[in-house]
Amino acid sequence: MNKLIFANLLHRPLRSIISVLAVAIEVIMILSIVGIFMGMLNDAKQRTNGIGADLMMLPSNASYFNGASGVALPVVDEQALVKLPHVAMVSPAIQKISTASNSVEILYGIDYPSFNALKPFVFVSGGPFQGADDVIIDTVLANSGPGYKVGDKIKILDQDFRISGIVEPGKGGRKLIPLKTMQNLIGAPGKASLFYIKCDTPAHADQVVEEIRATRGFEQNTVMTIDSWLNQMTPNRLPGFNIALNSVTGIAVIVGFLVIFQSMYTAVLERTREIGILKSMGASKPTIVGVVLRECAVLAIAGVLVGLAGTVGVRWLVLDIFPTQHFMITAEWMARAGAIAFAGALVGALYPAWMAARKDPIDALAYE
Repeated sequence: MNKLIFANLLHRPLRSIISVLAVAIEVIMILSIVGIFMGMLNDAKQRTNGIGADLMMLPSNASYFNGASGVALPVVDEQALVKLPHVAMVSPAIQKISTASNSVEILYGIDYPSFNALKPFVFVSGGPFQGADDVIIDTVLANSGPGYKVGDKIKILDQDFRISGIVEPGKGGRKLIPLKTMQNLIGAPGKASLFYIKCDTPAHADQVVEEIRATRGFEQNTVMTIDSWLNQMTPNRLPGFNIALNSVTGIAVIVGFLVIFQSMYTAVLERTREIGILKSMGASKPTIVGVVLRECAVLAIAGVLVGLAGTVGVRWLVLDIFPTQHFMITAEWMARAGAIAFAGALVGALYPAWMAARKDPIDALAYE
């Protein structure tokens, strides 16, 4: 029976290849959207953790996704925060989401002395800001595209900036400009979107959180430890993740279902005499259904494997075109995408299998 199954698939190679590619595209679509979103999330977590702060204070009802938070905190609040017990350093900053350069990125406006005091920058070349129109970039950005070096010009929010320094990645954004410059560019003088707070020792982080919440004027602010923020930054909190994933998954499953359904339905119609012979030899309805589903299973498994290989190729292509983009493929999501594609293919073959099992052997043998 296994020889019969493979012989049928090889007898119609074009149809089999199309079916395999349909399942493969389904896997690639799911893993691509997950890979990009998960890559963005993981990258944001790593770079936030690398800033060196123990706490973050944001406006009330602020988004956990920092760049989506409003610029509503007065910078002068820094003076009150730094006076609290166990607070060693406070650094105001602005994070702004930018969709320029065909990619989504979070720009940082920083107060260099206090931001550097949280955890010093490691300069590969150049140094701190020398003027209001200077920018610090990391090596990932510096090595992307045509490449950048100290002294080059780079456009940020439609304004030219001079690269004053290139640092090792993992400390905030890939582009960091002076806080006052960012305030002027977005029309928020004297404001910040969040404060990074460093304690005299990490063990006092929870105590400082309570002290901030008990301070008059800060009762409504969102205060959390960096560890707490990292634990809560899951795909479900990433804006648009579930909508995008469900939409892409739904479209992918429909495409795979229709192609497999059409392929197996046509195959059953073309093999009426073969089915009649099998039934006349004593093959039961479950046996006929099993033959059709096993053929579909072979196509689905081949499609999943091709899809996984294709996703690796898509990842390579995306990173080649957008070097600063992260594309994260995990074993968990590979298994999920494979299972979704496999299940969708089998569902697509159920009706053709049921139709084949219902054929009357006498009518099938007399079929011309």
